Amino acid sequence: MEPVRRKALVDAALRVIGDHGSLAVTMSDIARQAGVSPALAHHYFGSKEQLLIETIRSLLRQLRSDTVAALKAARTPRARLSAVIRVSFHADQLAPGTIAAWLAFYAEAQRSEETRRFLVIYARRLRSNLLADLKVLLPADAAERIAEGAAAMIDGLYIRQSLKSAPIGIEASIALTEDYLNALLATASPSPRSEKGRPHRTTQGQMT
Repeated sequence: MEPVRRKALVDAALRVIGDHGSLAVTMSDIARQAGVSPALAHHYFGSKEQLLIETIRSLLRQLRSDTVAALKAARTPRARLSAVIRVSFHADQLAPGTIAAWLAFYAEAQRSEETRRFLVIYARRLRSNLLADLKVLLPADAAERIAEGAAAMIDGLYIRQSLKSAPIGIEASIALTEDYLNALLATASPSPRSEKGRPHRTTQGQMT
């Protein structure tokens, strides 16, 4: 039962954080949501802080899993770029509780080095996934510049989804990011590298 109860507590933590809009929740709040006693919650995680760290780990694992599956289904560098963009705005990632949790963790990162470290991992993964295929299409300097811009657009548009009256929806966010990539790909010089004869990268290499 331990894996089941641990997952139930992590899921409950996400819901409670989403309801409160911050990490100012108690272990009792989370335990009540999970339908277990606070003592049992402490038994599995030791402290609220450790449960919250496991919650952000869970968010990162889910995002990684979704990205790996999307990259496996894509057949060209450009299609893989689109896959990364679409996964970033997947409905699961945009659930109100999930958005609230991400924003709460970003706020907590100003005080917690461990939380900041996990968010840096997320940022590096996103940049790495974009950069890997951009380098196939463009020279390295252009690829790095566009990867940084695309990652910034994805993060900014994601944050805007937290607004209840956001003027832009999921599909429009995806379209804006795609338009940004298309415009820069059209004006940048192509990379001297080509797909021909290039070893196929595994998705594991994409997500270190």
